[in-house]
Amino acid sequence: MNFATCDLCDANEEKLADGSLVILPPIFQKFGKHIRFAGPARTLKVFEDNVLVRATLETPGEGSVLVVDGGGSLRCALVGGNLGVLAQNNGWAGIIVYGCVRDSEELNQCNIGIRALAAHPRRSIRKGVGEKDLAVDIAGVMVRPGNWVYVDADGVLISHLPLS
Repeated sequence: MNFATCDLCDANEEKLADGSLVILPPIFQKFGKHIRFAGPARTLKVFEDNVLVRATLETPGEGSVLVVDGGGSLRCALVGGNLGVLAQNNGWAGIIVYGCVRDSEELNQCNIGIRALAAHPRRSIRKGVGEKDLAVDIAGVMVRPGNWVYVDADGVLISHLPLS
């Protein structure tokens, strides 16, 4: 995968202007071995409960990016080392968590890209509450299933259509 988010922004200024290409706020920390990753979005909305996150990462990712709206919670982690390995082994391109992760040293050994607000040592609850495949609000940016996600060291882009 060879792209740079800076170049994609420069080449698609009209999409930035009309809102079909948006940039997530620069609030995410990097985890995982892959700095650069991209793919179609699959979305979840959960709050301090990672049962649906695990269930989703147990399925074939087929190069998708899992976008998890965790409500921006900084009180527990939604993804840890075991889920990072699941994502890597099931073909996910990456994970974006609007919330926290844990086991950061383990996550950094996974062949996947991960962005999250922070690391937090506490695990989430496990009640199985949440929704999937819906529009989610990630730090004020709407992400819909099937949107294209482009991530590198400079930022996170969300596009209505694949970019070249």
